[in-house]
Amino acid sequence: MLAGGLLKYKGTCITRIGGLLVFVNTADTRPLFGPLRRPWHSLQPAMRPDAYVNIRPMASPSSESKDSGAFVRTPSSFRNLISQDPTSPFPAEPGRYHLYISYACPWASRCYSFLKLKGLEQVISFSVVKSKFGRTKEGDDHIGWVFPASDTEEAGAQPDPLNGAKSIRDLYELANPDYNIKKYSVPVLWDKKLKTIVNNESSEIIRMFNSEFNDFAANPNLDLYPSHLRSQIDEINEWVYDGINNGVYRCGFAKKQGPYNEAVEKLFEALDKCEHILGKQRYLCGSSLTEADIRLFVTLIRFDEVYVVHFKCNKKMVHEYPNLFNYTKDIFQHPGMSSTVNMAHIKSHYYGSIPSINPLGIIPIGPNIDYSSSHDRARFSA
Repeated sequence: MLAGGLLKYKGTCITRIGGLLVFVNTADTRPLFGPLRRPWHSLQPAMRPDAYVNIRPMASPSSESKDSGAFVRTPSSFRNLISQDPTSPFPAEPGRYHLYISYACPWASRCYSFLKLKGLEQVISFSVVKSKFGRTKEGDDHIGWVFPASDTEEAGAQPDPLNGAKSIRDLYELANPDYNIKKYSVPVLWDKKLKTIVNNESSEIIRMFNSEFNDFAANPNLDLYPSHLRSQIDEINEWVYDGINNGVYRCGFAKKQGPYNEAVEKLFEALDKCEHILGKQRYLCGSSLTEADIRLFVTLIRFDEVYVVHFKCNKKMVHEYPNLFNYTKDIFQHPGMSSTVNMAHIKSHYYGSIPSINPLGIIPIGPNIDYSSSHDRARFSA
């Protein structure tokens, strides 16, 4: 028995929330009660809690936290590449590939950003899953990305137009019936011809979109990974990913104070470094928008609305950094980029899909930052 009348045993607890007696399960198996080891719903009514909340982190990001309390991301598993070479197993062809994304997911959103920036909407089709996680299969406790049943179920989300899949998990199992990693992530780049997943690693998908479809792209001359900047982009990507992109997750999913302190210190060191760089030039690598900027942007646009509160990254907000805030607005206002940001989906997902952090799913009302307001980044144009 814990303080406040909380009963806890092996990953489960019974507590009171808003006057209700609630059973909360964080264990790896469904709990059984009493000498006969029965499920909670079979108990005498007087013995039952008022509600059952299952917040086991079934393959959600929090399940990637290790015994040390630190968050360690599981690598992507489909790593095929599309090529301009017509003899490639996956040649670049208009109409052959489909991109599955979530507006909420920063990794998927950077792929969608490249699709929009390169003008590939008529070349590569795409569709969007629901914002909140749902049960991915009947009779299975796994929760993850799911499709709506209709176009009207959630604004901005669509049913799977290709395979009639109910979840992203269905696509993984269609591509590989033996897939058993229990991580079914977006983005998913799908081959309509071979009915399989080409790639689910966003850092590789954006490179393919940047270069391999130029024969069909509306903006073929836009090169977000130019040869003369590649070493600089790669170097920036490394510390931005470690400290910022993945850093906010390391803060949010840390299960002990030490790993959290380490992650949050590294996060704000990296943000301070970006602020310093952007005080001297318009973009991370100089005067041109590059891949490095898009990779940073997808975290910055979520920072004040989600990460500050949800992931405990509250030392400072992006809008309190003059250079970073104006830089975020600059990229948001770049043609095509604003359409890649759906803040309703972003907030609905984070606050509504990770009950280990926000068990009641309440979505904060603010701060509702206006990224369409004027910025000062044109001062670097000359």
